Amino acid sequence: MPTDPRQIGSFALEWLDQGVLKIVFSRPPVNAVSLSVYEDLGQIAALVEDNDAVKALVLTAPSFARAWCGGADLNDFKGIDKARRLERYAFINEQLPRFHAIDRPIIAAINGAAIGVGMVLASLCDFRVAAEDAAFSLPEIDYGLLSGCAGRFVALRLPEPKLREMLYTGRKFTAREIESTGFFNYVVPKDEVLTKALELAGQVAAKDSAIMRARKRNSLSLEGTEWFDAYVTAQRTSARFAGSEASRKGVDAVLGRPGI
Repeated sequence: MPTDPRQIGSFALEWLDQGVLKIVFSRPPVNAVSLSVYEDLGQIAALVEDNDAVKALVLTAPSFARAWCGGADLNDFKGIDKARRLERYAFINEQLPRFHAIDRPIIAAINGAAIGVGMVLASLCDFRVAAEDAAFSLPEIDYGLLSGCAGRFVALRLPEPKLREMLYTGRKFTAREIESTGFFNYVVPKDEVLTKALELAGQVAAKDSAIMRARKRNSLSLEGTEWFDAYVTAQRTSARFAGSEASRKGVDAVLGRPGI
């Protein structure tokens, strides 16, 4: 396995022992997901697909980051119309499934807030280790948007009643508040998140690689594709609201906050 660091867009890659690939997401100020970030995720998937030396991945953020993943970059939505929103979705739909289909275990080391698509990114991982005070929310309802993948894919990991509360209210919950739902493998103090995630990565990386990859592919098959079908349907519905007053005001209100 290579030992030199590597950068793919907003992600710094560090090759660790046992075939563990540590991926650090750093896009100040809040690790918002723009179209370029989706493209980066597709490139990471391609790199892993072509590298048998990768046995496990750990996805984290710098300890000083304001969020592990602060959600969609709302600058992408400013002034957007239906046609442009559909184009955006089409691009995302080429990238996100590639990351989801990586046939190596992925551990999310969630050391900060995971908002909107941040919860999706966490859900795409096999294991989730979260800081006890990290915030989680699906706030699209407040942006004049319809949560698509955030709703349907997270439903594979989170009980439906709690998911609906998050979707309908947009409110934030700490990891401790939703720990009982089983969304996380471990909830620990922030300074222990990465250590625990790397420990898990080492355990799975030590297994027979061919068997582990087959196991991951089988797990993905068991999940099916209904989540993606529902995602596309929600995207089309959300596109209808592009340019609406609720969407415009919601996006403008968030972008007008200090530090955004």
